[in-house]
Amino acid sequence: MENSQVELNKQVAVQHSVDGRSCMSNTTVYVNEATSKEETVHSCPIPSALGNGRKTGLHFFFKDICCVFKLDELGREVASIAIPAALALAADPLASLVDTAFIGQLGSVELAAVGVSIAIFNQVSKVAIYPLVSVTTSFVAEEDTLGSNVLEGKPNIDLEKSSTVTLETEELATSSEVSDSPTTNCNISTVVNNCIDSSTRESKRKCIPSVSTALIIGAFLGILQAILLIVTAKIVLHIMGVKKGSPMLGPAMRYLTLRSLGAPAVLLSLAMQGVFRGFKDTKTPLYATVAGDLTNIILDPILIFSFHLGVSGAAIAHVISQYLITLILVCKLVSIVDVLPRSMKSLKFSRFLRCGTLLLARVIAVTFCVTLAASLAARHGPSPMAAFQICLQVWLSTSLLADGLAVAGQAILASAFAKGDLQKVALATSRVLQLSIVLGLALSVVLGVGLQFGSGIFTKDYNVIKEVHKAIPFVAGTQTINSLAFVFDGVNFGASDYTFSAYSMVAVAAVSIPSLFLLSNGHGFVGIWTALTIYMSLRTFASVWRMGSATGPWRFLRK
Repeated sequence: MENSQVELNKQVAVQHSVDGRSCMSNTTVYVNEATSKEETVHSCPIPSALGNGRKTGLHFFFKDICCVFKLDELGREVASIAIPAALALAADPLASLVDTAFIGQLGSVELAAVGVSIAIFNQVSKVAIYPLVSVTTSFVAEEDTLGSNVLEGKPNIDLEKSSTVTLETEELATSSEVSDSPTTNCNISTVVNNCIDSSTRESKRKCIPSVSTALIIGAFLGILQAILLIVTAKIVLHIMGVKKGSPMLGPAMRYLTLRSLGAPAVLLSLAMQGVFRGFKDTKTPLYATVAGDLTNIILDPILIFSFHLGVSGAAIAHVISQYLITLILVCKLVSIVDVLPRSMKSLKFSRFLRCGTLLLARVIAVTFCVTLAASLAARHGPSPMAAFQICLQVWLSTSLLADGLAVAGQAILASAFAKGDLQKVALATSRVLQLSIVLGLALSVVLGVGLQFGSGIFTKDYNVIKEVHKAIPFVAGTQTINSLAFVFDGVNFGASDYTFSAYSMVAVAAVSIPSLFLLSNGHGFVGIWTALTIYMSLRTFASVWRMGSATGPWRFLRK
């Protein structure tokens, strides 16, 4: 363009749709002297990090692999979110390990009874917890990003992403897919207006509708869960294989009934943890969780042995710790967010229900496989069940360290997709997947050695220790697969790929459940762990295939 036509040359970020997603492009704006009108020339190059027309996303596993430990800007962001999140997530299972160690001193019957009760409690809890926390993290990250961009005067945000409608909905539009595209502009307008209105008030607290919605849903589900478990405790234990006359029935009933009283605190505290994760603040949940779990650990020996309450003391200690965690998080949250909704219309129940329903099907499939494994172990007697409880707690405690990376991946990807920064999407995905592999390999070594020599910490029963040693190859050998599976969950949720996550997990469960029955009947305790290995392998393969095929939210790699 000739110099006479140019008065101003400025760079602004403008979004252009790329197959349903947005990319940030450089747009040069010129002002014509004669007409005083702006003339714009657009260019939207796809950054090299996106793949340059690749037909697969498998290169994410190898891209910039030499920088996997580099503390650049992305590395520091991942570490600042992942490390506190991993510590917080590991704290509760580790506290359960301490519970297991204390209860194990009471005897193998008590240990087995508590194992069955914990399996039931976790099954019911995760049905509500997992969808609630996952959608809360993504929605809060999106709304916080949108509000920040508007208040900072940044133009054109990816509205479609924030409405939770992604490429998965385009692919499955003819099936049972949901779409809220008619309400997209309304939803985003509400969020933006709320943020703007909030900024004009003297209060420094944020106004994010998803926060209020998550707290209301969490409190309601917690109360419902407590009532359900208390009323049906004996029936559910019977279904799990603890029959009338079993020595495990009494202690299992006491533990499950008392621990159920903490369900409202559990659901509410985890809803708030999802909120803080959406803000990329994982330190606050860490402090609260550590305070609660330390309280649990201190109260355990006092209530179990000093007051001679046995398994009831362990349950009471756990309930007290959960309410302490909730209190700490509430006090912090009300200082930064308007937790009271401005109106019923501002709440996001429809968004939570749509995505939550998809994740509900997924989490039922996930937890049912583990709960079924516990039930099958209980049918083999107290010793196999006690050994299964020890191995399962170790298996999940260490594998959940990978959830720290999953939280980081979800928060970063949800924010990046909302801003249309696909280059950061690609780079963050590569980084967290590579770190998950490193973590899995390290955990395999630690567990392979640790369980061989340290299983006596949990019990002195020779028969239980013997069963634990049989499971070591499975518990230690699957750590890399487990780590990838957990991190892929965060990546998929950050990309709002809820539909595929739900459908694929139901398919995995359809294969894993028959495997559990067949291998348990034919090979006993070892067969159960073989089936669990198959389950985790299929779960990981499904996510690898989704990304590798460059479909759904990864379709932008083909451009």
